[in-house]
Amino acid sequence: MSDVLAGILARTRRTNARRAARATPAPAPVDREAGAVAALRRAEGPPKVIAEVKFRSPSAGTIRARRPGEAARVARRYEAGGAAAVSVLADGPAFGGSPLDVRRVAAVVEVPVLFKGFVLDPGQIDLASRVGASMVLLLVRAMPAAELQALVDYAHAQGLAPLVEAADEGELEIALATDARLVGVNARDLRTFDVDPEAARRQLEAIPPDRVAIYMSGVRSADDFRRVAEGRADAVLVGEGLMRESDPAETLRAWLC
Repeated sequence: MSDVLAGILARTRRTNARRAARATPAPAPVDREAGAVAALRRAEGPPKVIAEVKFRSPSAGTIRARRPGEAARVARRYEAGGAAAVSVLADGPAFGGSPLDVRRVAAVVEVPVLFKGFVLDPGQIDLASRVGASMVLLLVRAMPAAELQALVDYAHAQGLAPLVEAADEGELEIALATDARLVGVNARDLRTFDVDPEAARRQLEAIPPDRVAIYMSGVRSADDFRRVAEGRADAVLVGEGLMRESDPAETLRAWLC
């Protein structure tokens, strides 16, 4: 595990401990899972797009200037451009996001919203539900397989769709051993932050047709998108490639046409 990821997970555990000390009862489950899964399953045409609101990252630095209301503004442009879902970074120190950003985005778009944080315990899934997310990201690399399955089960129980992310063949086996219907392959190795598109596309082919296969990271241009579209991907998560555009809607429309 990279020092960057290890540091983020350690900080997340400290934050979770503070949050647990003042926790309120979990919200009543609301079934948002079925709609999210249906929205991301590929039909005729190109893969669906999960467009990501991400202001910075450890590897890229600042991606887009953050102005008041910018998260919601960008999310509305994503939806106008044809995004099937919006991913919102919920991590502040490393990625410039927050759960409040998730809430603000969920309030202004009709498409499903992914709570993209470093989720390690059920309290964070409760938080994702409270702020209006339909999906929650779970990293295979962040926890033992038994804990991963427990969080997948808890997300189901809360009516959220767990998106289980793998970064290599071994992690993909673990992801597929869960009953998560959304399975992602990250083209970026979180240990080194290197991107290997070919390896990710090969791994995506191993995802059975009853799961929704999601290609994650490394798509920055129309050519990148077309190459991914030639393979198994039901959906593609795109962040930096759209966040750097002055009008993400125009760019996204061009990719999807």
